[in-house]
Amino acid sequence: MNKKLYIPLILFLGLAVAFFVQLQRNAQGDDPKALESVLIGKTVPNKSLTDLFTDKQYDNSLFKQGKPLLVNVWATWCPTCYAEHQFLNELHKQGINIIGIDYKDKTDKAIKWLKDLGNPYQVVIKDEKGSFGLDLGVYGAPETFIVDGNGIIHYRHTGDVNERVWKEKLQPIYQKLSEQK
Repeated sequence: MNKKLYIPLILFLGLAVAFFVQLQRNAQGDDPKALESVLIGKTVPNKSLTDLFTDKQYDNSLFKQGKPLLVNVWATWCPTCYAEHQFLNELHKQGINIIGIDYKDKTDKAIKWLKDLGNPYQVVIKDEKGSFGLDLGVYGAPETFIVDGNGIIHYRHTGDVNERVWKEKLQPIYQKLSEQK
């Protein structure tokens, strides 16, 4: 019998095993959309950062406030960012510390956006060329990082922050870090 006839069968069985393994991972609660970050457990990259409104310069000590914070990467060209913006305003009203990174955007558009929709951020960093986003490993906007009071990244969330995401994923980590002071 011709051995070439077995090649499709072997390929099919290999794919079946791969799909089965992935299904098992999903059944165990692994999020197939989660993107790993090599920065988990490391400090926010040190880079010269510029304030969107004042052109004031910061370094990564901005992220070492002694209390946890969210670092939210957003842009005016991002429809999902628009969808999450109102919830970020709610989090700000609840006293959640948020630093915004305006990613690959025009300064004048970003300022108008924040004036029109409200500004939930303590500080907004402009990242017109996306170089700081690249240092963070950002794939696109929106992405949100949870950073502890010492500037160490603990979690990365891709996609919008909404009530469900906040309650199920982000809030438990944020609260745990708040209690560790």
